[in-house]
Amino acid sequence: MLQIATNSLVGSSNRDTPSEVETVSHEGPEAFMADIATPLPPHLARYVVPQEYEAYTPRDQAVWRHILRRLTARLKDRAHPSYLTGLEAAGIDVETIPSLQEMNARLGKLGWRAVGVRGFIPPAVFTEMQAMRVLAIAADIRTHEHIEYTPAPDIVHESAGHAPILADPRYAEYVRRCGVVGFKAIASREDQAVYEAIRNLSVVKEDPASTREDEREAEARLLSAQAGRTYMSESTRASRLYWWTAEYGLVGSLDEPRIYGAGILSSLGEAAHCFAPEVKKIPLSLACVEQDFDITSMQPQLFVARDFDHLFEVLEAFESTLSWRRGGAYGLAEAVRAGTVNHLILDSDLEVSGRVARVVAGIACLDGLVLVSRGGVALGAPREGPALVVFGAGSMPEEGEFRLDLGHGLQISGFMKQGGEATLIQATMEGRALDLPRDALVFLCGRLVGVAGGPADPEAWDLHLGATRSPEGDAERLARQRKRNALPAPLGALYQEVRVLRHGGGAAADRLAAILEALKAYPEDWLLALEVEELLGSVTV
Repeated sequence: MLQIATNSLVGSSNRDTPSEVETVSHEGPEAFMADIATPLPPHLARYVVPQEYEAYTPRDQAVWRHILRRLTARLKDRAHPSYLTGLEAAGIDVETIPSLQEMNARLGKLGWRAVGVRGFIPPAVFTEMQAMRVLAIAADIRTHEHIEYTPAPDIVHESAGHAPILADPRYAEYVRRCGVVGFKAIASREDQAVYEAIRNLSVVKEDPASTREDEREAEARLLSAQAGRTYMSESTRASRLYWWTAEYGLVGSLDEPRIYGAGILSSLGEAAHCFAPEVKKIPLSLACVEQDFDITSMQPQLFVARDFDHLFEVLEAFESTLSWRRGGAYGLAEAVRAGTVNHLILDSDLEVSGRVARVVAGIACLDGLVLVSRGGVALGAPREGPALVVFGAGSMPEEGEFRLDLGHGLQISGFMKQGGEATLIQATMEGRALDLPRDALVFLCGRLVGVAGGPADPEAWDLHLGATRSPEGDAERLARQRKRNALPAPLGALYQEVRVLRHGGGAAADRLAAILEALKAYPEDWLLALEVEELLGSVTV
């Protein structure tokens, strides 16, 4: 039954999906500064949040300072050279949580920009931003209880981990290309369940009101979602490649590698753990996309790239396996298996977005909403399906009867109305009637160039669905509020006083001793005691 698909749905290995993402210049920063100033499209902008810098507590500032001071000392001889030189270029200061506005200005000189978001955003949103050279930075900061490592995205990870090494142009281009590949990879319905479980776990882990039972339930939900995967989607494999390179990558020799992955660069625990003898070092290869990872614990093995050029070699090898490159019968089968909205790239330069429900004798049947676009720009609003993409030579009238002999015994007939809609559709394979809708949008295509994840015009799709507000839920808002309220006012005042004393350079030994005495009322707050002891060590009696 799929003989026609194998013969006539020939994919392309060297043609990119027409889209705004792919039209971004590959040249230096000056060539695309105009793109940096362009507002994000609404379907991405709705995820952007103000930093609310005044909401950071004095303890938040102490958390940042503690992590950055220890990290920069620890990474001095362990990080890729581009990282330490890139801290200043990205506007990262050891003493103070960075201003995203200033970071955006600094990154603009590197051809990137920074926006604030809340926690885990949908993978398609993250990767599309990344493909546009936009670094999505989680504006919240981890609690002092999770100072060594946190599974939740935070400003330490995003700004101190990802941003500095973007000063290396070669690596920055790799990150952008990862965004393109991740954005176009096909995600499954199962992936959505895993994403929601991960987001829930990150909220629970960072909520001061969460109990150990809450954490166990969130972890069980994630394990259940992961166990529910019946196959590894393209999106899952793309996320693994990103994880084992941009998040947890090492570069150089196996014996003396350097750190470039943001997950290690921003984690005191991982920065020490990654060089332990029990952590297996594996030469980077395409095999990394088959290796799963656990966000809740430190990694037992890491992949080592020869150099940054090696990253591109593996990325290009992975890219060649994806449906948006291969197209044809392979792409259709992947779209059916995923059960999600994707877009078919036809050889007429049209894109047809929707859910591919099944393939009947090489005819792709889409149900639900269907969006027609060209070059990533919608030609009108999404319409209710069904839709048929028929593969073969010939032509369809704009209006009137049609009868096509597509070869291999496949024939289709009907009456074409205006707007691409057809009625009285009948199709046979070697004389046997096929189960196709009587009325449908019909597209004739000689060659399926590719099948890519999501709708071809996400903005038009998003607008039609009425998704215009921030996706942050009540759980996230409550958790953030509880984190702010978790700092007692008297303790917050002590944190602020110590911060002023440090920056003023006039710390009296007797006053510091009094602060230590006051801290006995807060035995679990070790961080401020450490800050005071540091100042006491610098006091001349």
